[in-house]
Amino acid sequence: METLPGFLTPEDIKEKMRDAVRKRRIGMGFTQEELAARAGISLATMRRFEKRGDGTLSTVLALAETLDALDGFRSLFPPVEARTLDELERQKSEKIPQRVRKGKIS
Repeated sequence: METLPGFLTPEDIKEKMRDAVRKRRIGMGFTQEELAARAGISLATMRRFEKRGDGTLSTVLALAETLDALDGFRSLFPPVEARTLDELERQKSEKIPQRVRKGKIS
């Protein structure tokens, strides 16, 4: 169920991912049992994922790797791009912090 054209809810994405895994599994000729064994997950986990889209990140990554679809995760969290030349120069010269400190909320 899309809220606005082009905008997906987390549930929409979960449903699309679930359907994509199922279609790719069938397209590659794997049964649920075979894919579960190759991905190193239980058959119950495999069935639950295909039925409801529920699974841990580790489960999703194992399925993606087994189905040769891991490259899709490379673009999941792209780096923040500079919007101005000043920001670009600052990004080039600054070290990337290891963590962000909490600031006081006004």
